[in-house]
Amino acid sequence: MMDWTDRHCRYLHRLLSRNALLYTEMVTAPALVRGGALHLLAYNPEEHPVALQLGGYDPMELAQAARLGAQAGYDEINLNCGCPSDRVQSGTFGAVLMKTPALVAECVRAMRDAVDVDVTVKCRIGVDDQDPEEVLPEFLAQIVAAGCERVTIHARKAWLQGLSPKENRDIPPLDYDLVQRMKQLFPHLHISINGGVESLAEAQDLLDSGLDGVMIGRAAYHRPWDILADADKAIWGEDGAPQAPEDIARAMLPYIERHLAQGGKLHQVTRHMLGLFAGRPGARHWRRALSVQANRPGAGPEIVEDALAQMQAAAA
Repeated sequence: MMDWTDRHCRYLHRLLSRNALLYTEMVTAPALVRGGALHLLAYNPEEHPVALQLGGYDPMELAQAARLGAQAGYDEINLNCGCPSDRVQSGTFGAVLMKTPALVAECVRAMRDAVDVDVTVKCRIGVDDQDPEEVLPEFLAQIVAAGCERVTIHARKAWLQGLSPKENRDIPPLDYDLVQRMKQLFPHLHISINGGVESLAEAQDLLDSGLDGVMIGRAAYHRPWDILADADKAIWGEDGAPQAPEDIARAMLPYIERHLAQGGKLHQVTRHMLGLFAGRPGARHWRRALSVQANRPGAGPEIVEDALAQMQAAAA
């Protein structure tokens, strides 16, 4: 979710669900520790609970980065061992770490020693020609021994050679059964599943199968109201009907005004709102109005109001 789940996106998603755990984009440990890019840790207090996702391979550097994240107030520090991009591989980050479980365990141990908040891992079921039936249990055993108590498993292999990052999200087949067997093998490990989940109903089915959590990425981004608005009721059993997407759009206006007052641009926020009405009458007009107008010089919150009016007129 690089370049997607920034703090503006997370603020919107928090308006939709009070309970869902939100994750940052992956922030590299070298950027924080060697580059001093502490602005990458900026977030809104309203985002809690929110996890900082780190990329890296050096235990001491990751420990320092985890400490910076904990000091910034993040509720969880997550080590990414699942991203297949070339840029990440060249830094020995992400999915390539599936090949070195002992190193990942060393990283987890160092991070755990550095902070009091949860240290978690996100991984694939394997990479390239690895046999997931063999490598995944070994990988999990090593990080559990290092103190990891929660893991999110993207239920696909990552092919580091031959497939693009986009293809790695779709082409390798999903193996939910393997992830469910890992839960049986590691009953005390909190295991969440990721990959291919398109609805709350699918998420509930996976929870009913015995898994502890479900991570939803692109579906929640492209259809945020569909996925998140009813989550508090459907998953957490809370009372009350979800807010209408129109109400969510208007609830973003004070946030947009603050962002503009700080020198920000409208499109930096509204680009994450394009899917708010996905599948509803007038959604195309909403997307088009925001896409065209939000990039204009001096664009302000009135653009959102105009887009709402255009959408409602088209839907009438």
